[in-house]
Amino acid sequence: MRFFSKNISLPEIKKFIFVFYVIGIIGFLIPFTRNIFIFITPLALILNIYLLAIFHIPYDSKHIIIFISILLVSFFIEVIGVKTGKIFGIYSYGDALGIKILETPILIGFNWLFLTYCSTSFWDNLHLKPIFVIILAPLLMILFDIPLEHVAPQLNMWSWNQNKVPITNYLHWYLVAMIFVLLFKIFKLNTKNPIAFTLFFSQFAFFIFLAIFFNFII
Repeated sequence: MRFFSKNISLPEIKKFIFVFYVIGIIGFLIPFTRNIFIFITPLALILNIYLLAIFHIPYDSKHIIIFISILLVSFFIEVIGVKTGKIFGIYSYGDALGIKILETPILIGFNWLFLTYCSTSFWDNLHLKPIFVIILAPLLMILFDIPLEHVAPQLNMWSWNQNKVPITNYLHWYLVAMIFVLLFKIFKLNTKNPIAFTLFFSQFAFFIFLAIFFNFII
């Protein structure tokens, strides 16, 4: 089953991703268009998942079960986090990530899966031993989260109590991410996806650029 036209090549999709995020940066930097881009943020997240899915193989029961498990578990971890403030700290979600259940965006589970998959894929493509991937993939996710935390309030994604990100957020992010990566390795899931690197690091660069702009320029 194909998810896209046979006339579209991998280099063309990578070029599209680059242009997509450049336009996104421009859209968020211009005050007049910022609210429009905040409104379409859920569509951008869905597009990321869709593009990742295009090049994933195989779609067997093992992969589907683990993917769904991570979606559900990460969502309910976030629900507990929002309701209690005991996991990541005291925070609340804005409206930029779309429809919420129990004050938590449905898409946040997809975001956890996206980041876990892409960070694991990065190290797997370097042919590292599983033990190193289990350690390094969550670390890459933490590095991704640092600029994201400084941009999220500006984009109405989420905000922290007293505008301060607690150290427990990063520590518990790492532990949760490690559990998810461990699942990938225990069940020997394939993450050698040719589009994962481009998606992950385009988004990473996107948040770094916006973090610099919002925190040091304006």
